[in-house]
Order: sequence, then C-alpha cells, then structure tokens
Amino acid sequence: MVAKKKHENSDPDLGTYKKATGRELSVNEEAGIRLNTLVQLLHDKGVINKKEFESRVAMHLHEISKATAFKEMGEEI
Repeated sequence: MVAKKKHENSDPDLGTYKKATGRELSVNEEAGIRLNTLVQLLHDKGVINKKEFESRVAMHLHEISKATAFKEMGEEI
C-alpha cells in the first residue's frame, strides 16, 4: 500500500492554492517568498523600516553563524 503524499500547499493556516505554471517551489523557497512579501507589505504600510529590518537580520544571522562555528569547533576538539 502506497501512502499518498499530503499536498504541501494544503496547510489550512497558509491557505490552499493551485500551482500556476512552472516548477513546484520547495518549502524553503516558498517560505522565503512569503517572508519577503510580508516585509514589503509591512514596509509599504509604514509599520517597519525595511533597511533597519535588513540590517538587524544581517546582524542576527552573523551572530548565529559565529555561534554555530564555535560550537562545531568545540565538538572537533
């Protein structure tokens, strides 16, 4: 018996929509697009400053990257 794969776009929180044309997007690609759209919408509405947001995200990513690198170095020792 073969289990049917649950359609990735049927999450009730995200809404159901049909694949338009082209290839199926990965979960990571779709999440990135959703986040970019949300940031743009919030910026357009004046809720956030997009440049400040991008700067804070870059700093946070750098901190996480460094912490992960130190953790991996510690495991190798």
